[in-house]
Amino acid sequence: MIAIINTGCANINSVRFAFERLGVTPEVITDPQQLVHFDRAILPGVGHAKVAMERLTSSGWNAAIDEYQKPLMGICLGMQLLCDKTAEGDINCLGKIPGVISQLDVKGLTAPHMGWNNLSECIKHPLTENITSNDQVYFVHSFAHAVSSVTLAQSEYGQRFSAIVAKDNYAGMQFHPERSAKIGATLLQNFLNWQL
Repeated sequence: MIAIINTGCANINSVRFAFERLGVTPEVITDPQQLVHFDRAILPGVGHAKVAMERLTSSGWNAAIDEYQKPLMGICLGMQLLCDKTAEGDINCLGKIPGVISQLDVKGLTAPHMGWNNLSECIKHPLTENITSNDQVYFVHSFAHAVSSVTLAQSEYGQRFSAIVAKDNYAGMQFHPERSAKIGATLLQNFLNWQL
């Protein structure tokens, strides 16, 4: 059973529909105490990091996520919130994936980074099964995680940055797999298959 964490900071329906297209019916949950009953979970997110982090903390999700021992994946802002800190609002985040989120240096390109872009430097991992460099996924973001030891795949827009990260049972995708057609579906299926 898979849970989608509803913190009020995401478009839950597009994520839910993406899993339903894979034949899986996720449950959207609003109570942090429910999380322990699920085999894996998704932390989606859109909007401003400070507002989202305040909601996670005030509702008790931060503690529930911290204690969770099964696969949990953040999408877009959800990925950033799993990291140590973000420059967006200069706040501490959940600290489950090492790294600080910084504003993307687009070097004169249009900001935010929005649209289809290639993955590259994919490292062999259950989450990148059947994914190759030059596969394209859909991004919408202005902040990013630098390439580091937790990076499973990269992308580039003005600078190189982490597109997929993982540490222990926590993972994140900077892009939107639910909007990334066949490649996105493959990545979501990989998450469903991920065994720790």
